[in-house]
Amino acid sequence: MRIIGIDPGLATTGYGIVDSDGYSSSLVSFGCIRTDAQLEGPERLKIIYNDLHSLLAEYQPTIMAVEKLFFSRNISSAMQVGEARGVAVLAGCNAGLPVCEYTPLQVKQAVVGYGRAEKQQVQHMVRFLLALNAIPRPDDAADALAVAICHAHSGSSFGRRNKKYV
Repeated sequence: MRIIGIDPGLATTGYGIVDSDGYSSSLVSFGCIRTDAQLEGPERLKIIYNDLHSLLAEYQPTIMAVEKLFFSRNISSAMQVGEARGVAVLAGCNAGLPVCEYTPLQVKQAVVGYGRAEKQQVQHMVRFLLALNAIPRPDDAADALAVAICHAHSGSSFGRRNKKYV
């Protein structure tokens, strides 16, 4: 299966695409969608949607995994991430993909084996699991790859534990 993982954000939305047979995963592509802070919010969301739409058309994933929003002390920042996350989910649904959601704790547990792992530990495991020479950069792309790997490791149980939109 081909999985696209998404680490949503208004300024930077990370994406990571892996092929997985359920036992091992291989890198297909990764990167970030960046938006200019000088643009209005709706225009930035449109860029995220259009770029994701293009990525989905180009790489033809079979499923999308998106990191769930966790509560933030900065409500304005949390709202912006939530909007970017909603646009990502919409892009996946409009492409006919099942969309699964994972909390940061679930991602860390699946990738490192410990739900309270540090960001650097997750990045090193992403590099190791995908047999890469270096940790993917920027961090948002590495995080998105971790979300994709999390889904690959979740197996057939994803429908029981996570929301799936079709």
